[in-house]
Amino acid sequence: MSSETVAPLARETRPQAEPPLIALEGVEKTYRMGRVDYRALRGIDLEIAAGEMVAVVGPSGSGKSTILNLITGIDQPTAGTVTVDGRRLDELSEEELAVWRGANVGIVFQFFQLLPTLSALENAVLPLDFARWRSKRERFERARRNLELVGLGDKADHLPAELSGGEQQRVAIARALASDPKLIVGDEPTGNLDTVTAAEMFELLRRLNAEGKTVLFVTHDRDLAARAQRVATIRDGLVVPG
Repeated sequence: MSSETVAPLARETRPQAEPPLIALEGVEKTYRMGRVDYRALRGIDLEIAAGEMVAVVGPSGSGKSTILNLITGIDQPTAGTVTVDGRRLDELSEEELAVWRGANVGIVFQFFQLLPTLSALENAVLPLDFARWRSKRERFERARRNLELVGLGDKADHLPAELSGGEQQRVAIARALASDPKLIVGDEPTGNLDTVTAAEMFELLRRLNAEGKTVLFVTHDRDLAARAQRVATIRDGLVVPG
């Protein structure tokens, strides 16, 4: 037998799986309504990877919007943990959540929520003003670029009343992009639009997703939801098979 030392076999190394961008573990949410407790969420486990586009569906009152409120730090869980991009939101104060939300999440609402006396550009720059991001000139430059990104570069000086519903929602998306967030969250973002305009809005969200944004949206439109990469179905405060 040879006296040469046999080198040990090298162990195969496998790349570590990326942690999810969003992780809800055992999440419960109970609201106090007078003398009655209402359990909106009953133990949610949900993971969403960075770069996914996920639709959240379910009947009214199932807990869909509550999940969005927890992921965006608008609300806090009664039990369980909510982790977004490595940050435990359930451990943050209201002030810390407000700062975190402004820097990390873009929210698009069903009814646009634009300030009627401000132009499209002024609405798009608001989050940057609140955050006191860099100089005023740089804020307006970024807001103008975001308006161009959503196809409204020529409507920057228009008031919301001078824009169509679809154009107003595009302004709302430009506003959501202000801090260049990893996560875009939509609460029925196409619910106040006609079918054609809703399809255009979805294509815009899909383009943002293709460029690397994680997109999470609640919808009652099953056809629209089916076009997302994944559908999470909520019923009676729980994630159920679709």
